[in-house]
Amino acid sequence: MTQPTLPPPNQEELARLAEPLRALERRVAEVVVGQSTMIRGLLVGMLCNGHVLLEGVPGLAKTLTVSTLAAGLDCTFKRIQFTPDLLPADLVGTLVYSPRDGTFSPRRGPVFANIVLADEVNRAPAKVQSALLEAMQERQVTIGDETYALPDPFLVLATQNPIEQEGTYPLPEAQVDRFLLKLRVTYPTRAEERAVLDRMAFTRPTALDSRLKEPVLHPRELLAARATVDRVHIDEKVREYIVDLVRATRPEPDRRAGAAESLVDFGASPRATIALALASRAVAMLEGRAFVTPHDVKSVAPDVLRHRVIPSYEAEARELTSDDLVAQILQRVAAP
Repeated sequence: MTQPTLPPPNQEELARLAEPLRALERRVAEVVVGQSTMIRGLLVGMLCNGHVLLEGVPGLAKTLTVSTLAAGLDCTFKRIQFTPDLLPADLVGTLVYSPRDGTFSPRRGPVFANIVLADEVNRAPAKVQSALLEAMQERQVTIGDETYALPDPFLVLATQNPIEQEGTYPLPEAQVDRFLLKLRVTYPTRAEERAVLDRMAFTRPTALDSRLKEPVLHPRELLAARATVDRVHIDEKVREYIVDLVRATRPEPDRRAGAAESLVDFGASPRATIALALASRAVAMLEGRAFVTPHDVKSVAPDVLRHRVIPSYEAEARELTSDDLVAQILQRVAAP
């Protein structure tokens, strides 16, 4: 059953709803030098009600960016350090026995927050990942025999280190697929790194001043902006382009884009098609447009697809990564 088509927002409405988001983006940029791609990706995830996985070596301001983002959004924020000895109860909570009346009462865990930073998410064992998966997909958790809804908005921002494998657990593909975006956090430019040196190279702890702790975006404004994302127009040709891109990631003989079946073991699912459309709408809204262009799709496609394309053994033998395969697909599939 197709949902009714809503009229696109006018320019005045779009500017009014997008301004607090851009103010939040500027606020984070005041604290974090560079990393504009990561900041924009986090905003896209917030707008799309989707979780974001940040991958980068230590020291690239991933945690600082997330904590600054949460400070600018008037909401609850919890940071959970994932370790091999973490238990599901440490994440979602547990039942506490009261000897006085002989009953059990729930004690809610840190996952009951609007923004949850899952730091080094790939260090936790399978049972913890399973509990996190329920929270991410269903927006609820189970404690004992009861199910409890998580607050709205609810966003998991997870980090992982791509180079250190000792003491880590590979994330299940089903869980990785639940992340709307996977952002690769890269090294800053030379000029940005010099600015980091001038700003941060002090013995005293670096902390946000009181001005930067004032929220600039209320959750109700975020929810209103999310509703507007659904109204951003996607032309039929752009919709076809999105479908062609996602189908081009799959090793299927009937693909319109033709391709390298031998280089891909598994491609993106229809969840990626939905994610690419939503993320493209969010990018258009942040740019102040009520319609999606092919450039919007191209700009966000690597973040949507890189963790959903599994290279084959032959691709790995050629030293081709999922990013390389997605780049080839973007070159091969004709944009409208």
